[in-house]
Amino acid sequence: MSIQEILKILTDSGIEPNEANVEVKMLLEHFANYGAKDIILGKKLTDEKLELVKEKALLRAKTRKPIQHITGFADFMGEKFIVNPSVLIPRDETEILVRKAVEIINENNLKMALDVGTGSGCIACMVAKHTDCQIIGLDISTDALNTALDNASRLNLFNKAIFRKSDIFSNVKPRESFDIIISNPPYIPPCEKKNIQKEVTFDPENALYTTDEKGLEFYEKITAGAPNILNKGGYLLFELGIGQSEAVKSIMEQNGFKDIEIIKDLAGIDRVIAAKFD
Repeated sequence: MSIQEILKILTDSGIEPNEANVEVKMLLEHFANYGAKDIILGKKLTDEKLELVKEKALLRAKTRKPIQHITGFADFMGEKFIVNPSVLIPRDETEILVRKAVEIINENNLKMALDVGTGSGCIACMVAKHTDCQIIGLDISTDALNTALDNASRLNLFNKAIFRKSDIFSNVKPRESFDIIISNPPYIPPCEKKNIQKEVTFDPENALYTTDEKGLEFYEKITAGAPNILNKGGYLLFELGIGQSEAVKSIMEQNGFKDIEIIKDLAGIDRVIAAKFD
């Protein structure tokens, strides 16, 4: 068994070659402690370690289980986050949301942030790491909150990233207020379930799907409640689903938000929306 043969296991299952290359490197690093430096130096892998990596590649190929669930970690903004079936796997698009939030927080010296639907805690943790802001991450799932706590602990973000069980704003305390609210909410309408990529079906459904047919349920709920807990001049930021930017912009305008900015991803898709509340 060779690394090339392991790579072929993935490509033969229909995984695109560039993606398969990345995934084989992840498997080698995680299960064989074998990285790019070892490859350059021509370091040999034991048959035992190759067999273990092959076993994991076969699991990936046969089940299409995400590579992050197989290793237990996802890379996000240069850090490794614990992931499992209780949380959404952090994706590159969400980095755009975090970077915009960090920019706004640092430019305006904001002190209190809220992350609604925190999941793995990746948004809250990276905001806490890259700003002087304290952030509270809310989630309805106890298992997700436990994962977020583990991730904050790994990054030594005690007292900077705090997590609390809450159905949207239900557990925001009286007289608590925030300078910025950030959310990557569920935005896939139920009618899209049949078209979802197999790997995505391993993510928790309550982090993916809305109950309405336009995927706007959580944008509406969060935007309607945000003015009650935002400080004057506070900000609201969302990650967007494809084709939802104009509808979400309209929802924000109807709830008193102004200075609305839409940020595109590398593919030119509207991916993040940011607005200010006066």
